[in-house]
Amino acid sequence: MDPITTAIVGALANLSQDAIKDAYGTLKAALKKKFGSESDLVDAVDKLEKKPDSEARKATVREEVEITKLNDDPKIIWLAQDLLDKIKEQPDGQQIINQTQTNEVSSVTVGGDFEFNPVQEGGSK
Repeated sequence: MDPITTAIVGALANLSQDAIKDAYGTLKAALKKKFGSESDLVDAVDKLEKKPDSEARKATVREEVEITKLNDDPKIIWLAQDLLDKIKEQPDGQQIINQTQTNEVSSVTVGGDFEFNPVQEGGSK
């Protein structure tokens, strides 16, 4: 899962923490400013907030991030990374991020002999 979607999904599991709530609010405000409150991306995020466990809604956010080429925007990437850093600072924060990324991989079906080695933190991109 891309870092922006990972940050959004991870934050929704921790919105009770003020630091995460603030960083999430800042990221969402930046999305609204860039695309407008009525954009498909902001709508997808709003719907995910209502059902944060929905894999279909997570996929929609991920798709909108791809369509908008949001991963090419340095400001949004910085805000998402700041949010991920705040999540990591929480107890079990890294586990939440790993789980968010693992859920993405677990839905893939591969035939034949295949070995999957998850990306380790600090690895090269």
